[in-house]
Amino acid sequence: MKVAIMGAGISGLSCAIALERNGIEPTIFEKRSRVGDRFINAEAMFDILNRPIKDCLGYIREKFNIDLQPISDVDKLIVHSKNEVSSIQGKIGYTNLRGRHENSFERQLEKQLKSKIIFNSSYEYETLCKEFDFVVLATGDGEYSSNLGNYRCDLTCTIVGATVVGDFIKSNPHVWFNYDIIPKGYGWLIPFSEKEANLVIAYPDYPNNIKLDRDKMWSRFYELASSDLNQSLKIRDSFQITRYMMGICLRPKIDNTYFIGNCFGTISPGLGFGQFASILTGVYCAYDILGIEKYEKLVKPLFKNYNNSLVLRRYLENLTDDKLDAIVKNLDNKLIDNLIDRLCDNNTSLDILKYLTPIMKLANKINSN
Repeated sequence: MKVAIMGAGISGLSCAIALERNGIEPTIFEKRSRVGDRFINAEAMFDILNRPIKDCLGYIREKFNIDLQPISDVDKLIVHSKNEVSSIQGKIGYTNLRGRHENSFERQLEKQLKSKIIFNSSYEYETLCKEFDFVVLATGDGEYSSNLGNYRCDLTCTIVGATVVGDFIKSNPHVWFNYDIIPKGYGWLIPFSEKEANLVIAYPDYPNNIKLDRDKMWSRFYELASSDLNQSLKIRDSFQITRYMMGICLRPKIDNTYFIGNCFGTISPGLGFGQFASILTGVYCAYDILGIEKYEKLVKPLFKNYNNSLVLRRYLENLTDDKLDAIVKNLDNKLIDNLIDRLCDNNTSLDILKYLTPIMKLANKINSN
């Protein structure tokens, strides 16, 4: 059995590890010169977005024997709106690294792998289809899925970010919802050491946003973050991504071709992260190739989770700064603060997003009329 995996990101490497542990060594094709050959960026993995699973990294370790070490547990998320700041506290998730850093998820997965990786690959999907029994598309975006007519693009977005130097608490990421500065988008600061953090904004490419000056938007957000953290942040390693597609494949598998990771559609439209779902698609795909379980069946919950997250994205976009202020202020309301913290903690498996989706759908429908 010959298996080709296009892409040595976290979904492709997870697929390869699962195949290896069941006696199949795939060939991995990577267009870059090494695993993680991209800018360094920090990400967050919040368990509340992946319910009913309580502890994402613990689940991956126990269920699939894939060991990934985070930067830090998240015990406090600081939430900023235009005029308010509050926090959610508890065991609410993890932060991790992607890209060139030696401790990135990609590099950690590579160390657990034996299969051959062909770097600087120029192989195209059409060629691999002729030479391999199975082709796994794990190229990190929806382009191949779209070219094969198997992708529903719900929005595109622009991402601007940088590594910043300052004084940080690793377990305390920050998120901003300030539509005066980032219309319908958000900003993150995720520390990956006591002195380094990833500062980033992401916003949808709607016509009114496209008209805006991207550099000015970034500059205003940088000044806001520096002010809120009460320190001067030194910028290095800046990056920009434009017109990045956010969507989901129509079919997870076509003949002997599998769509995993961002080719499947694992990025959450709500808040922009998708590492856990990426790893799941990689392992689930391997299970189908091995004849253990059907890929289409295994990924059904991921389709539901993505669609719920899309409802959350539309709900957030329909809010105003005043409404965001009210929501953020209530996070520290004495009557509900403890309840919110408990619901977000990974000691509970309650799927909050699932139960809130009908309410958000109704609100979105009202706002659209």
